[in-house]
Amino acid sequence: MRIETPYTSVQTSDENVFNFLNHIANFEKLMPENISKFEVINEERFLFALKGMPEIVLQKNEAVSNQYVLLGAASDKLPFTLKGQIKSSGSSQSEVQLIFEGEFNTMMEMMIKTPITNFVHTLAENLSKISF
Repeated sequence: MRIETPYTSVQTSDENVFNFLNHIANFEKLMPENISKFEVINEERFLFALKGMPEIVLQKNEAVSNQYVLLGAASDKLPFTLKGQIKSSGSSQSEVQLIFEGEFNTMMEMMIKTPITNFVHTLAENLSKISF
C-alpha cells in the first residue's frame, strides 16, 4: 500500500524543513488533534497513539540533508515507512510530500487505508502551518 500526499508549500527553506523533520520531537507538532499519547524515546525514536488505536513506535531510518527524512515502524508486526520528501522552491520556500509505504494483507489494508490516509494528510497540512 502506498499513500502519497500532494506536495505542500512550506514558507521556509528546504534546510529549515529538513532540520525540523530531522528532529524527532517536532513530530508532536504535526500530530492530529485526536492524539492520545506522544513520547520521545530517544533522538531516533518516538511513540505515539491516536485515540482508539494502538501505540506505534517510529524510528528515523535515514536522512539526507535537505532532501528527505525516512521513518520506519520499529515493530515488524506493522511494517511501514513514512518519508518526508523535500524540494526547494526558492530561498524561503519549499515543498514537502509525505509518502507512506507498507505491505499488509488485504483485510488489514481495507481496515487501515482510510485512517492512515487521513493521518498522513493531516501531518502534511499541519507542516504547512508551522511557523519557522
